[in-house]
Amino acid sequence: MNTRNLTLLCTVLVAGAASTTAPATVAAATLRAPVMLAQATPAPAATTRTPAIAAKAATVDPVETRIKDLHARLKITAAQEDLWTNVTAVMRDNAKTMDALRKARTEKAPTMTAVEDFTSYGEITDVHADGIKKFVPVFSALYDSMSDAQKKGADALFRQGSAQKNAATR
Repeated sequence: MNTRNLTLLCTVLVAGAASTTAPATVAAATLRAPVMLAQATPAPAATTRTPAIAAKAATVDPVETRIKDLHARLKITAAQEDLWTNVTAVMRDNAKTMDALRKARTEKAPTMTAVEDFTSYGEITDVHADGIKKFVPVFSALYDSMSDAQKKGADALFRQGSAQKNAATR
């Protein structure tokens, strides 16, 4: 996997492809929608649900859902479980850190000045970049342990995810 593809893969895994939208627009969008880490899937649109179904839906963690999905789609073997555990630990840590920043930003949004808004956006961007830097080594170790078929599947999976995200932002 070349550096470009690995960078795209990490971006997609950690928090989605970077937007080319102006920071103020991205900042506004951040306040309206949750930051999606570890390729968490967005919550479905609100629908009429029974209380039992609503309670179950509220307990579903999108990061854990994404981790389970990736485990299956990457066809992680028993021999790769220790490496996978390292990957998921970084994914969870990155998600926790970004969620805390997003929550703080959302709470402060009504009173933020323009300068504070850009500063907050910069902090989120820095933390995202730091998360990718932590993620690359652990994912690289896992990727190196994969069979050629697994690598081909991973390359296609993340290439496809990146293309979908880029098409959605155009």
